[in-house]
Amino acid sequence: MASAREEILNKLKKAIHPEPEMPDFDAPVYHSIEKSLSQAFKENLEAVNGSVYLCKSEEELIEKLKTVLQDVPKTEVVCAEKELQELLTKNEIEHQNYRERQQAIEAGITSCEFLIAHTGSVMVSSALQGGRQLSVYAPQHIVIARKDQLVDYLHSAYTKIREKYPDQLPSQITLITGPSRTADIEKTLVMGAHGPRELHVFLY
Repeated sequence: MASAREEILNKLKKAIHPEPEMPDFDAPVYHSIEKSLSQAFKENLEAVNGSVYLCKSEEELIEKLKTVLQDVPKTEVVCAEKELQELLTKNEIEHQNYRERQQAIEAGITSCEFLIAHTGSVMVSSALQGGRQLSVYAPQHIVIARKDQLVDYLHSAYTKIREKYPDQLPSQITLITGPSRTADIEKTLVMGAHGPRELHVFLY
């Protein structure tokens, strides 16, 4: 029979080192998305200072895009992707070809691989025609995406990009969640420190 001293020590030991609870391996890793993917993506990206424009038609997209670009010099709007260049030209939005651009760039227009609703992230890769640079070089990054590029969670995006490039993945796959920011110096938040200071996503 344990002495009173031993009982007290055992109680203290259990209080200091409680038995660990076994994790629930069947519980979902992510919280569920209660809204539509487009609304969830919009709310999550705008929560980190990005801008999202949900457009019902190409006409609405062009109208909103022209509003965003109204204060940007036409010579500093750049796009490298043929399909987007055709869209811009057809709708009389002046732009420059990135490969031929030698001077300042204010706004870079790109597509993306996928949009992730859970985190409000844009997935881009080096396989896009804009390459690695256009999504980080210009102060304003403008993404034009389709609704079929929306996915729920990060693992879905990685699954789909493996399906898209089955033989060889792009050498760079990047997730962009809001404009570039840092608070390294005296904890003062600075936008656009290491990349675009504005991120605009047009979804149609």
